[in-house]
Amino acid sequence: MATTRGRVHTGPVMNAAPVTPTPVTPVTVTPAAARRPVDYVWAIARIALGWVFLWAFLDKTFGWGFATPAERAWIAGGSPTTGFLKGTGENALGGLFAGLAGQGWVDWLFMLGLLGIGAALIVGAGLRIAAATGGLLMVLMWAAELPLTTNPFMDEHLVYAVVLAGLAMAQAGDTLGLGRWWGATPLVREHPVLR
Repeated sequence: MATTRGRVHTGPVMNAAPVTPTPVTPVTVTPAAARRPVDYVWAIARIALGWVFLWAFLDKTFGWGFATPAERAWIAGGSPTTGFLKGTGENALGGLFAGLAGQGWVDWLFMLGLLGIGAALIVGAGLRIAAATGGLLMVLMWAAELPLTTNPFMDEHLVYAVVLAGLAMAQAGDTLGLGRWWGATPLVREHPVLR
């Protein structure tokens, strides 16, 4: 009796081609004890940057007085994009960005972005999407401020964009986060972009 790929054949196999097993992509799972110090550095950077995004969402929503006074809070009818975008009117792309200030769809996209990016970074799941959307948000904010007054081309927005890419590439959500669990779910294994 011959067996080929799990099938049982009762007769002899004549002139059968050799069976090559299908390669299986191994999943790397690093036990907690095998983590390197740099994994913790990336994890702390991930949580800290996540807090920057989440705090911006909370302060703009509730007007806790750090960057947004209570009377300009989103829940009090204020626009979370007006202050920044109206201030770009004299810049190189100011006409484009100032025209977006205060529009409802822009406010909603901006606030949902801050919340989603911040939450994903803090919990450590969905870092690829958080890095892509956060990087896009940072590059747009950088472009709105051109020309820069303190540096020919570099500012914190571009640095944040690079750090976001590094967090996703380093799988920083696996340490001190839910990244390893999230990556093992059937949904993420079927759609790795959600990692």
